[in-house]
Amino acid sequence: MNFSSKLIERAVEGFSSLPGVGKKSALRYVLHLLKQDEDATKEIAAAISELKANIKECDRCHNISDTKTCSICNNDLRKQQTVCVVETIRDVMAIEETGQFRGLYHVLGGVISPLDGVGPNELNIDSLIDRIAKENIKELIMAVSPTIDGDTTIYYISKKITDPTVSVSTLARGISFGGELEYADEVTLGRSIVGRIPYSNDNKK
Repeated sequence: MNFSSKLIERAVEGFSSLPGVGKKSALRYVLHLLKQDEDATKEIAAAISELKANIKECDRCHNISDTKTCSICNNDLRKQQTVCVVETIRDVMAIEETGQFRGLYHVLGGVISPLDGVGPNELNIDSLIDRIAKENIKELIMAVSPTIDGDTTIYYISKKITDPTVSVSTLARGISFGGELEYADEVTLGRSIVGRIPYSNDNKK
């Protein structure tokens, strides 16, 4: 693209760095902002700046939060002994949209993937095992993508659990193999949570 303004070019480059945003879409966003009054553009810029400066990670579940502990963890009406283990923050949002889960969460930050150089120490697994003991957790729902890496992660975590009273379950396979939770429709994902199945690990004992 040829631009008559370096300022527009810089703004387009900034927007096009976002996931799923091409140069043409970025240009549309920039031209749209130019049509807005100055207060509106300042509000958007301030929101982005404040987000980057003040967003926190929940010290309990690793979800994003405005405060030290997120609003989900602070909600006494949630089922405190049931934890849904997910890969990313986006998965928390996807599951919350279903309205079918009223427990707590734990964000791993990914899955074990030796080919990508991601081992257990790079994930929030140790803090999960600590939570199981300290918070008297009785069920883990492993809501990770049903891939080889996801299955490896479930197996690893199940082997780390020493308390025989803790049950481990996985989502019902309504989600296509290799799919990501954030792309599953709400009905399918909701049914997968409600219809979760016990995880069988013959080598656990």
